Amino acid sequence: MRKPFSILGTGIVTGLATGAIATPASAQTMSVSVEIPRLRVAEYHNPYVAIWIEDAAGKAVTNLDIWYDMDLRGDDPTKWLPDLRTWWRRTGRTLKMPVNGVSGPTQPPGRHTVNFKQGSRPLGNLRPGSYKLRVEAAREVGGREVLSVPFQWPPKGSQTASAKGTKELGTVRLTIKP
Repeated sequence: MRKPFSILGTGIVTGLATGAIATPASAQTMSVSVEIPRLRVAEYHNPYVAIWIEDAAGKAVTNLDIWYDMDLRGDDPTKWLPDLRTWWRRTGRTLKMPVNGVSGPTQPPGRHTVNFKQGSRPLGNLRPGSYKLRVEAAREVGGREVLSVPFQWPPKGSQTASAKGTKELGTVRLTIKP
């Protein structure tokens, strides 16, 4: 289950034998903004959403966020996760849900932003290279959509990239800062 806050260390200690002081760590940050559009349909359900990172070969590197109906009563809350087909095939079926710090409840229409810091869970320590942020949404009595936003890590400067969905997702925006 997602924790409401986290405590992060911001420095590394070097040169204790020589009496050197702690130096600040590089703090690359990643912000992902996901827009869930308001749809005018007879039966609306908040979508399940998976947010993860893939390497250049298409292999899942890390799961950043999974939004699903964690409190589904009288039924297995993970029953509908396979509807997020791309995510499920790449990494979802190997996970035991809920994943601490990654799993969260479905979100209503609107813009939702999640932030991550290099070295902290769930982002961890990405190796330098080319990656894709992947966002997939699937909705009961609705459709399914997957968006991809390419990026380079580590950032050499601030980067912003986005992709626009056509039905189940609005704009997905990725902002990376060194």
